[in-house]
Amino acid sequence: MPPARKRKATGPAQAVGPSSGDRRRSGRLSEKSGFFATACSPEEEEDDDDDEEDEDEDGAGAGAGYGTLPAKRARSRRPGTGRGGLRGRPVVEERDGGEGGADEDGGQEHENVDEEIEDFDEEAPGKLTFIPLPKMRPTGAQSYEDDRLHPNTLLFLKDLKANNKRTWLKMHDGEYRRSLKDWESYVATLTEKITAADETIPELPFKDVNFRIYRDIRFSKNPTPYKTHYGAAWSRTGRKGPYACYYVHCEPGACFVGGGLWHPEAAAVARLRASIDERPARWRRVLGDPAFCRTWLPQGKKKEEQTAAAAKRAFAAQNQDNALKTKPKGFDAEHRDVELLRLRNFTVSKKVPDTMFTSETGQEEVVGYFRDLVAFVTHLNSIVMPDPDADSDDDEDDEV
Repeated sequence: MPPARKRKATGPAQAVGPSSGDRRRSGRLSEKSGFFATACSPEEEEDDDDDEEDEDEDGAGAGAGYGTLPAKRARSRRPGTGRGGLRGRPVVEERDGGEGGADEDGGQEHENVDEEIEDFDEEAPGKLTFIPLPKMRPTGAQSYEDDRLHPNTLLFLKDLKANNKRTWLKMHDGEYRRSLKDWESYVATLTEKITAADETIPELPFKDVNFRIYRDIRFSKNPTPYKTHYGAAWSRTGRKGPYACYYVHCEPGACFVGGGLWHPEAAAVARLRASIDERPARWRRVLGDPAFCRTWLPQGKKKEEQTAAAAKRAFAAQNQDNALKTKPKGFDAEHRDVELLRLRNFTVSKKVPDTMFTSETGQEEVVGYFRDLVAFVTHLNSIVMPDPDADSDDDEDDEV
């Protein structure tokens, strides 16, 4: 016979006291109860559904029936975090012995800020600090002329050496522009006289013969941004190129003039050494020229020292800064001109006083020095960059 159906609940579940024999149904469901609820028969499921419907109709919320999940508890909300409040704002809790949720230090800090705000007057005019630019030096009795420098130009270079900074030069920009213009006019007039002394030197613009005052400090240990001198070089291609040049250097206390090949390329050095080895007589003739020796090579007082050998030693002594310590590769250590073979610079220089740039006859003296240098410069250019139409001299070798 079929199993008897369970009796349906006729009314809502009522809570009874402790004295009653019935026990109140718990609203919580254990894991074991849930297991049996899922493992019950289909008929029992129907009965459970009927019981749940009856309970819902009667409005009994004291507990849930078996086989159902309990309702989640509502999470407690902090004050001020509801829908009507501001989210993310912390709740200020009262501390013992304090009011308003602020400690003594915090309150004092806010009071100081309020006092500063009250003291600040927006309508008060701002303070402006004016830094007056230094005045330019007066020209004095001497005027600016093209064929000589003004003393203010040398004074500017002297001040630049003591204040080699960008800020200082920016404040003295007017003085710098005036000195540069003075130097440009001096170089322009000197260019005309040099081209007249050496016909191989063309008339080039100022920018092609002048050295800029700005230093390249990318790979230098000296951080000063400016040179403390003015300089210019004249060659067949200006201040740049493979040709020998004439050079003037204007620096207060260290002025000099000179010429030749300074730091030539490796190919040019190889040609010069080959010429020293193959044509030594030509080198002796150029270095031993009386005018050249008198102006550019220091000589002894004795007559026996006024020889080509002495001139060769004096020339080698002037170029010992970056010379080789030993013989170059491919040459004998006992070579008769090993002193010249070890050189990597082929220049001569002469110190001159500062007044040579400021005097009326100073420029003529500089040109006179360069006239005695023309044969030496021409000799170097014939080796480094020989002319195709030039005739080669067959000089005999000197005796050892």
